[in-house]
Amino acid sequence: MAQAVFQHLVKEKGLDAHFDKIESCGTGGYHVGEEPDDRTVAKCREKGVPINSLAQVLETRDFHEFDYLLGMDENNVRNIKYAQPKDSKATVKLFGEYGDGKSIQDPYYGGKGDFKTTYKQVLSYSEGLLKELGLLDA
Repeated sequence: MAQAVFQHLVKEKGLDAHFDKIESCGTGGYHVGEEPDDRTVAKCREKGVPINSLAQVLETRDFHEFDYLLGMDENNVRNIKYAQPKDSKATVKLFGEYGDGKSIQDPYYGGKGDFKTTYKQVLSYSEGLLKELGLLDA
């Protein structure tokens, strides 16, 4: 959801030229190659956000290709930092640092209302990141 919402916001605001790649991955390979959860897809479609990615796992090359690697919760951030090579160019942060400082609520074991909450968080943090980068007015 985070990738789809951020990409959509970037496109909607005409900021595509500022980003070479926007991708999402997990710190574990549990769902590699799978499509997003149906409830995530439904929430994105409800909001007019295209979503069409497949799950992938964090790789060493990501630390050299991306400027930012954002964890959805503290455990993700810890795992990313553990895997981060010394010569990494990527800044590793909690996505929520671009908003209220909270972790993204994992809606997987919840109901539709949890996906609504997660969507709101992802949108807010995406806007916060773009503001931090000086691409949106504060």
